[in-house]
Amino acid sequence: MTDLHTIPDFLDRNAAEFGTAAAYREKEFGIWQEWTWADTRAEVHAMARGLIRDGLAVGDHVAVLGRNRPQLYMAMVAAQCAGGIPVPLYQDAVGEEIAYALEHCGARFVVAGDQEQVDKVLEVADRISALHRTYVLDERGLRSYDRTNLVSLADLRASGEGADGAEMERRLGQQGPDTTCVMLYTSGTTGKPKGVVLSHRNIVATSKASSEFDGLRQSDEVLAYLPMAWVGDFIFSIGQAMVTGFTVNCPESADTVMHDLREIGPTYYFAPPRVFETQLTNVMIRMEDASPLKKRMFDRAMALAKRVGPLLLDGKPVSASDRLRYRIAEATVLGPLKNTLGLSRVRVGYTAGEAIGPELFDFYRALGINLKQLYGQTEASVFITQQKDDEVRSDTVGTPTPGVELRIDDSGEVFYRSPGSFVEYYQNPESTASTKDPEGWVATGDAGFIEPDTGHLRIIDRAKDVGKLASGALFAPKYVENKLKFYPEIYEAVVFGAGKDRCVAFLNIDLTAVGNWAERNNIAYSSYQELAGHPQVLDTLQAHVEAVNRSVAEDEMLSGCQVHRFLVLHKQLDADDEEMTRTQKVKRRTIEAKYADLIEALYDGSERVSTETEVTYEDGRKGVIRATLELRDAKVVPVAAKSPKVEVAAE
Repeated sequence: MTDLHTIPDFLDRNAAEFGTAAAYREKEFGIWQEWTWADTRAEVHAMARGLIRDGLAVGDHVAVLGRNRPQLYMAMVAAQCAGGIPVPLYQDAVGEEIAYALEHCGARFVVAGDQEQVDKVLEVADRISALHRTYVLDERGLRSYDRTNLVSLADLRASGEGADGAEMERRLGQQGPDTTCVMLYTSGTTGKPKGVVLSHRNIVATSKASSEFDGLRQSDEVLAYLPMAWVGDFIFSIGQAMVTGFTVNCPESADTVMHDLREIGPTYYFAPPRVFETQLTNVMIRMEDASPLKKRMFDRAMALAKRVGPLLLDGKPVSASDRLRYRIAEATVLGPLKNTLGLSRVRVGYTAGEAIGPELFDFYRALGINLKQLYGQTEASVFITQQKDDEVRSDTVGTPTPGVELRIDDSGEVFYRSPGSFVEYYQNPESTASTKDPEGWVATGDAGFIEPDTGHLRIIDRAKDVGKLASGALFAPKYVENKLKFYPEIYEAVVFGAGKDRCVAFLNIDLTAVGNWAERNNIAYSSYQELAGHPQVLDTLQAHVEAVNRSVAEDEMLSGCQVHRFLVLHKQLDADDEEMTRTQKVKRRTIEAKYADLIEALYDGSERVSTETEVTYEDGRKGVIRATLELRDAKVVPVAAKSPKVEVAAE
């Protein structure tokens, strides 16, 4: 099989060459269930034949809605084999978001994971003109439902097992590299999500190049726990998995991810900064509860690790005494810690999706984990740049992935050209033309620059968010926000200051970390709001803000971004309130408009401000939260006025 152009081609290859090897695993009822590549091909083809028998036409969109489960991944490939186009959606999306996506893509079929997802589809079904049938994997709770257009995935598979495969083979024979592979929706930070059309050429070429870059192999193991609607999960769990033949492991539930991570011990691991932040927060909480001896051992081991660990990873010279001390620390502290995190076997680790704070990045590198950074987008089939093993740094995102070209335009915006560049935005030629030019160059919307000596790309921030302070100094909020979020007590931060004489910030506390502190100190509280406004919590956060200011002051280009005043929001920023995307990216413009009164108070010198905010509960009901917030000043480090090294055009 020499001509492998599509995902179904690679499925056939894997079944032939790695037939008895594990393709997918899922933990169910405490036991890991396994599907070999031969099993996977049989199930995929049965589902594909069933879809064709049910009336799926070439080019039809098949929405997939649910948590990471092998059968849902197989359903996506089955849709491809039948000539359809899989459209994975976010499992935590509410009815309105689902209705928009289903109507926008004209989905005729939906594959739902369970009753919760079926309910969401039924809630909006009368508004979806093209919807023909919904298939469900887990039928629990559906006994009394109308089954006219609701079919179990098991019945679909059984229907396909008895069907003639000639039509499926005919459709497979008509597919090629330019056939649409998948449609994925953007996170929608600035408006309605756009449907990104990616071809098999995009997915296969990118998966091949990125896998070869890191030497991924058939024996590797990954954990599929990130949203199936996110392009990264599609590349890791379908693209690279099909190209290399490695095993994809699905956790039992969202609540057991960390436990399942430890059991699997993946060799290839990806997590956005938010996951690494949460893991570090949990570590620091546990160390606060540890005995003085264990706490002292941990502090000493980490001090040594931060100095020696990265050097050993990069193969740089280390004295014999430091090497020995590090090995002892690894045996007593670092090794058990990596095992607790489930990262003992990681050979290649990546983070992306948001910029990661250097302190957070350096912590994991110090443990001896080969954590690297990549830069990517949905429109690029993920990979634009990656870090080589011997060129890992916290302040860059690496050099171009093989086959990718980069350029920076006069405004400082990053552009790329790649085999993975998307085909189009579905039914949106205007946005397609404004994002990708006739020569194939794609605008990222990010501001950055390429280091002339190393060729590494440095991302400053989203181009629309980068601006200037009233003094003319560069304003890049994400740089400061990431430093703030390194502290376990700070879950989210939003910095403002474009066009102003100084920067101010909103903070969200991490309820787990701060709640643990309150419990240790016998401090009673009844709500997030009460804990967030506690004077001792505010004192702690003020100390963190001032520490970040000292760090920011050391950066000549961004020293003007120190936070002069801050407040702790009375509620957590939430995707249901349209303050964040489903991928946990802050919708900065929405927050600026929604909390304009709080921003004004931070700038006018108010010591307290009363406010009320509309919130959306999990069941869709609306409510109002009222609060009086204390505003705090933070010490800043005086810096001499300097001209920014990187010019970014004003919007």
